Amino acid sequence: MNFPADFLWGTATSSYQVEGENTNSDWHAWEASDPDRIKGDLSCGQACDWWRNAERDLDIAAEMGNNAHRLSLEWSRIEPEPSIFNQEAIERYRSILQACHDRGLEPMVTLHHFSNPLWLAEKGDFNSDIVVDYFRRYTAKVVAELGDLIPKWITINEPMTYAVLRHMTSDFPNAGHKGLSALFGAIHNMLRCHAAAYHIIKSEYPSALVGTANNIQIFEARPGGNAIDRWWTTIIDRLYNDSWPDALHTGRFRGIVGSKHFKDLAGTCDFIGINYYTRFYLRFPPPDGFVDREWGPDAIVSDGNYGEVYPQGLFQIIDRAWKRYQLPIYITENGVPDAADRIRPGFLLDHLRHVWHAISFNYPVMGYYHWSLVDNFEWDRGWTQRFGLVEIDPVTQERNWRSSARLYQEICRSYSIDDDMAARYAPEMLDIMWPGAAPAQSQ
Repeated sequence: MNFPADFLWGTATSSYQVEGENTNSDWHAWEASDPDRIKGDLSCGQACDWWRNAERDLDIAAEMGNNAHRLSLEWSRIEPEPSIFNQEAIERYRSILQACHDRGLEPMVTLHHFSNPLWLAEKGDFNSDIVVDYFRRYTAKVVAELGDLIPKWITINEPMTYAVLRHMTSDFPNAGHKGLSALFGAIHNMLRCHAAAYHIIKSEYPSALVGTANNIQIFEARPGGNAIDRWWTTIIDRLYNDSWPDALHTGRFRGIVGSKHFKDLAGTCDFIGINYYTRFYLRFPPPDGFVDREWGPDAIVSDGNYGEVYPQGLFQIIDRAWKRYQLPIYITENGVPDAADRIRPGFLLDHLRHVWHAISFNYPVMGYYHWSLVDNFEWDRGWTQRFGLVEIDPVTQERNWRSSARLYQEICRSYSIDDDMAARYAPEMLDIMWPGAAPAQSQ
């Protein structure tokens, strides 16, 4: 199964999760105030030590055959106090971006990936209307200082996830704001921030591509569910998966009841970024944790009961995004927590098969960024879930390539997936992906 010659093969990381010692972030303060908030025995700490040595892992990405990398900037480093910019931090980001280019890795840069400066949290983060002016100023500084090195931009990572986990479930820092009013207030201000950032970037670099990374899930009513379960699933699917990209497309955000128009928002999306991980079943009333985590007997479930491995969902989402928006598509995150690397090789092959399937139907899927290059700090789950192609010991900082990293290296270098790769890395996939290709079994 061959991929186009201009296809982007990448991995993804985020600043707070890999840089280490982001002590001016609201996440650092949230961790420190109650260690029980983070699963396991380790905090973020030095994370993957990127602030001092990102180049080490960029070397790995290049050796892996990647030609792209998605990374984020830490607002709390660039603007440690309101209106005070840290030139040394800006220069460090410039050196990291230049290191990407020097290694043949085209950078896709995220302006906001879940983490806020402490001073912004104290002002109410995205629940305060003033955040729009702050985000505009932050973006303008980044564009002026680093824009020549950034061909692709993500303004905000997973805005719906950010809002839900901060204001509905308390899995993330929330600055004291909870409930539906806080949820929609944050979403509305994030839409304004995105629109402001989009126009700033395009005014200086018209050819740059700007979008958002959207966490899109497959939501289905629980098997055997009733009409109310199906109605509830439709509501949640529309609100969580469609409302944000629809707003960037039309300029109007549809909430639970009614809609709201935002000035200068319509058409502020040059591509659709898809973060895809799993399928969830829903029922009403919703259980604790909101989604049903009782899996069927044949389901493959990843570490920590994170979610069901459901590769065909990726094609379903690509198909839906293309028919709805008619824009280029990037798979900006896709991965699985699997410390033993037991299911990741098959996960890679099967999800990429569905990407190939979409490309074969002429859907413009332009690139794939696997989450993640190395194990990193997974927010409230700490170091208990390992998404990395490369294993990392957060204490010693030792790196070891997993088998899936070797597989991804072969895929990236050959621009293809084939039955020989499956036979060597994930033989259980042969009958699924290449029926009849499995080695004959002796009787």
